Amino acid sequence: MVIRTDRREAEALPVLYRIPEATRVLGMSRTVVYDLIRVGRLRTVKEGRTRLVPVSAVAEYVELLEREAGERR
Repeated sequence: MVIRTDRREAEALPVLYRIPEATRVLGMSRTVVYDLIRVGRLRTVKEGRTRLVPVSAVAEYVELLEREAGERR
C-alpha cells in the first residue's frame, strides 16, 4: 500500500531521533536503548555532543529482530 503525502507533510517527518524519542518509538527503556547502541545492534550518529538515531537505523533494528525470530522457528 502506498500512502501519498504532500510535500509539507513529508518535510515534517523526522529522519533523526534523539534518544528519548527513539525510546518511545521502540517502546524500550533508555537503558536498553543505550545497551543496544553499546553492543552495535542499534546504529547512531553524532552531531556535536548529541547522539542521534536515524529512522533508517530503527527500521534496520526491527528487521534484525524479525530475522532472528525467523531463525528460531
